[in-house]
Amino acid sequence: SFVAIMAMVAASVIEPGVYFAMNSPPAVVGADVASVAAAVSNWGFAITPEQLEATARDIGEHTILARAGGAPTLAVGIAQILHQVLPGENTMAFWYHFAILFEALFILTAVDAGTRAGRFMLQDLLGNFVPALKKTESWTANVIATAGCVALWGWLLYQGVIDPLGGINTLWPLFGISNQMLAGIALMLGCVVLIKMKRQRYVWVTLIPATWLLICTTTAGVIKLIDPNPAVGFLALAKKYSDALAAGQVLAPAKDIGQMQNVIFNAYTNATLTALFLFVVLSVLFYAIKVGRNAWMKPERTDKESPFQPIPEA
Repeated sequence: SFVAIMAMVAASVIEPGVYFAMNSPPAVVGADVASVAAAVSNWGFAITPEQLEATARDIGEHTILARAGGAPTLAVGIAQILHQVLPGENTMAFWYHFAILFEALFILTAVDAGTRAGRFMLQDLLGNFVPALKKTESWTANVIATAGCVALWGWLLYQGVIDPLGGINTLWPLFGISNQMLAGIALMLGCVVLIKMKRQRYVWVTLIPATWLLICTTTAGVIKLIDPNPAVGFLALAKKYSDALAAGQVLAPAKDIGQMQNVIFNAYTNATLTALFLFVVLSVLFYAIKVGRNAWMKPERTDKESPFQPIPEA
């Protein structure tokens, strides 16, 4: 949440013309500073080619054009803020690359933790069919499950890279939905644990944010699925490009039939995963209510853990 607040503040302090020059694709605004400055200025955010070049020089980069994705925007904003607090020669470039390093480490630790947790879950799932994969003391099982997790998120990342609309448009909404749905699931489990511990008087601490997150994320998920606007709904986007492909048209920013097919495939992939996320969240909600109600009716505590099982010697 603090990183999100920092990102909002950083985006707010940047000159709007610079912001849109960084986050607009070349297919829309052009690939050189003159065309980008003209396009962004026509939108009502006056900017000159000289300003764009000066900003790039200040942060120690060759260009700031087509730097969508949030990371460069956050880094430029942080660099401008810290440069005003601690001014000095070339400090803008220092703070910019400091922020880029901070973001890279933040992302790497998140991916590392997510992959590790995903590996445990994948081993637990596949272990129901192949018991050997459930053995977390086995290097072979660990490597297979880790490779599976890396392959899954690596494939999603690759699909975003080859999508002409850009990975930020195809993957970011999916990440936002799944991220907040995961928070909702954690809060629902927290509610159940409090009830099982007979601490019902504290259940509002997790129940209120869980209710808010479930309302927001399920609504957002449904909107991303069925909204008729192709700029919002995954299915509407897939239909728009499918109809154009059937008519032999190539819609910008796609440049050929292959890129049109990439957009369609990614839109259907996102729709399928969003529907899966909604199903998982609603399933957890159903069982959380069921288990929580049963625990509430019992006078004694019902929280307990599985018996301790030491890992056998290798």
